[in-house]
Amino acid sequence: MSSILTNSSAMVALDTLRGINNNLESVQSEISTGKKVSTAKDNAAIWAISTVMSTDVESFDQISDSLNLGSATVGVARAASEQVTDLLQDMKSLIVSAQEENVDRTKIQTDISELTAQIGSVVGAAQFNGQNLLNSAGSINILSSLDRAADGTVTASQINVSRENLTTNAAVAGTDALEAGNGGTATITGGGPVADAGTATVAIAAGANGVVEGTTTSFDVAGTTVSYTSGAGDTNEDVAAGLAAAANALNDGAGITGFTISAATDTVSIVNNTGADATIDNATVFQGGEQAGALAGIDSIDVTTNEGASEALTNIEGFLQSAIDAAANFGSKQTRIDNQVEFVSSLTDSLKTGIGALTDADMEEASARLQSLQVQQQLGVQALSIANSGPQQLLSLFR
Repeated sequence: MSSILTNSSAMVALDTLRGINNNLESVQSEISTGKKVSTAKDNAAIWAISTVMSTDVESFDQISDSLNLGSATVGVARAASEQVTDLLQDMKSLIVSAQEENVDRTKIQTDISELTAQIGSVVGAAQFNGQNLLNSAGSINILSSLDRAADGTVTASQINVSRENLTTNAAVAGTDALEAGNGGTATITGGGPVADAGTATVAIAAGANGVVEGTTTSFDVAGTTVSYTSGAGDTNEDVAAGLAAAANALNDGAGITGFTISAATDTVSIVNNTGADATIDNATVFQGGEQAGALAGIDSIDVTTNEGASEALTNIEGFLQSAIDAAANFGSKQTRIDNQVEFVSSLTDSLKTGIGALTDADMEEASARLQSLQVQQQLGVQALSIANSGPQQLLSLFR
């Protein structure tokens, strides 16, 4: 049955042409952008995955910069350590020659003093972007990776590089007062007699080099000394907690009678509950000062006497070994950092390849589909034209 009101053929042809045009638009978008998934509308799941991976790629680019900076910093320290080792070897040769009595030891001593000064210059100049790994204790962390767990949690991984103090500085003892560049102090706020129910606070403050291992904090509570010796890696909080634990361990674990002692982040609070005034004082520096450099004492080498030359021969071995150990440690760390740089580079390439596999368009396929759809579009237009001419044929029936 033919109808002038409903042209089924035209409707089918129009629907087909509409589908062809939609597909053609999609293919043209792939060709122009090079991606089969360029927006969340194209494929929400794939777009979300690829976007997360793309942010990781950008992060790893920054990590690569961090690793390169770290490698350069450690490389400077390694090169300086090796230079110090060479200077110490030269110094050892001079000391060996000074073992003979028929040599001019005064001139040898002059050469040794110049080498000592040169070592100080090398150590002082061994910095990269202001970071010197040879003039203090402690360590630095170098960002090495971002680790993404299955649940999406991201954690940062770091490579820890220990500093190697190759200075000739002697140890600096702590003082009871804060001095610029000389570490921190443990002081008492409102020290002296503390009234009943009053509170005294021991404030812990690290110095320029942080908490130095092996130094002791102490204070007196009613004539009883409470002390804590810092360990490796201790922080202000660790020192405060150690002091509180030491105080509460006195008197068979019952604490110092009549006092409540507790630790916060960097303070120790001492509350007097004895019912009478009590003395809380004599807080001492817990970390003030600086540890001695590994080459401390080298500037006191004196080969002008038999005893001095003999002692110098013994001591130079220790100094030389310290420099060798430092260079070896830095060399190992630099190798690890460089290996991580290569890994991050390979990982970034793999991530980019994975993102491309998820989102990039197959241009050969897109080209073939484009030509096919263009032909289909032409045929669709022709079919729609034929379908639209159908009602006109009905006019011949009424002539």
